[in-house]
Amino acid sequence: MLRFDDLNVFVRTADHGSLSAAARELEISPALASSAVKRLEGELKLRLFARTTRSLRLTEEGEHYLRHAREALRLLKEGHDALIQGKETLGGTLKISMPSDLGRNMVVGWLDQFQAQYPKVVLQLGISDRVSDMYRQPIDIAIRYGPQEDSSLIALPLAPENRRVLVASPEYIKRHGKLASLDDLAQHNCLRFMLDDVIHDRWSFYRDAQAAPEVVRVNGNRSADDADVVRRWAVAGVGIAYKSRLDLSDDIRAGRLQVLLPDMLGEPTPLNMLCMHRAQITPTVLQLRDFLRAQCEKA
Repeated sequence: MLRFDDLNVFVRTADHGSLSAAARELEISPALASSAVKRLEGELKLRLFARTTRSLRLTEEGEHYLRHAREALRLLKEGHDALIQGKETLGGTLKISMPSDLGRNMVVGWLDQFQAQYPKVVLQLGISDRVSDMYRQPIDIAIRYGPQEDSSLIALPLAPENRRVLVASPEYIKRHGKLASLDDLAQHNCLRFMLDDVIHDRWSFYRDAQAAPEVVRVNGNRSADDADVVRRWAVAGVGIAYKSRLDLSDDIRAGRLQVLLPDMLGEPTPLNMLCMHRAQITPTVLQLRDFLRAQCEKA
C-alpha cells in the first residue's frame, strides 16, 4: 500500500535533486528518506531515480510518475483542508425530536460525540414517543421509526433494515421457559406499548421477508406510553417485550435480554431522519445524517 509520507519524500527529493536536502526539509534522517524512496519503488515495481555516487536524477518512469504523485498530494491536502474547514464551519441550531428509548439511551450519547467534533452546533432536543407535528412545532429534524407515510416530508434513512425483536431477560426465561412457537405468547406476560391511549397488542411476524404477516394478539398486566419503560420492565424480568432491535442492542450484547424465536422476522421498523423541505438539508444536517447512520450500523 502506498504511503503518504513516501510520496512526500519522493516529490521533495525530485524537487531538490537530493535525498539529503529532502530529508533536511522534512526533518528526518537521510536514511529514512532513502528507505521511503526504496519502499515506494518496491510498491510501484519501478525505478524512480537513477543514482550515482555524485548525482541523483529522475528516470523516465520517475518523470512520468512525478506528475501523478504531485496531483495525489494536492488532492490529499485539499481533502484535509476541507475536513478542517468543515469542523470549523459546521454549526447552527438543530431542533431535533426523537423517540424516548432510542433517544435517552443511545442518540443522546451519539449527539455528545457529534457535538464534540462540531462544537459550533447547538442542540435543542425533544424526547417523547408522541409523534411531533412538524408543521406546528418548531422542529428542524424528527428521528422516527416506521415507514414514512407523509410524502411531503423528506426522509434520510438511518437504519433502513431495522426490525422489531421479541426479547426477555434470562431470569424470566428461567422461570417461564423459552417460546417454542408464536402460539406460546398467549401463555406469557407481554409488555405492551401504548400510544394516544391505544395499546399496541397485535404483534406481527414473518416467516421470511416475502411472507404475509402472522399477527398475534397478546395480553399482559403492564402497558406504558413510554418505550423506555417497556424496555426496563423487560430487563427487570417481568415479561416479554417486542421492540426495535436498535433500542435493545446494548441489552442484547450485554446479556441482559435474549432474543426469542430468532428464526422469525419481526415487524420492519426502519429509522429515518425527517425534514420538512430540502432547504433544511444543510451541510450540518448531512454530516449529522452520516454520523448517526454510522452509529446505527455499529449498534
